[in-house]
Amino acid sequence: MKKLQVFVEKYAFGVCSHLGEKLGIATSAIRLFFIYASFITFGSPIILYLALAFVMNIRKYLRRRNPVWYY
Repeated sequence: MKKLQVFVEKYAFGVCSHLGEKLGIATSAIRLFFIYASFITFGSPIILYLALAFVMNIRKYLRRRNPVWYY
């Protein structure tokens, strides 16, 4: 079960773990929130999750770039 969790966290953008670290909340509580909220609201938190994943991915690439004026 732990291998599955590590695989999902690694390839599913790590949104829940990142939010948990930033907010100081357990990652499992955030995952449960997304699961329950998705069932209650017919999947609309999935859109929020994907938007957060997109923003995190873009920020990661922007941090790696070296600006031209530092050379």
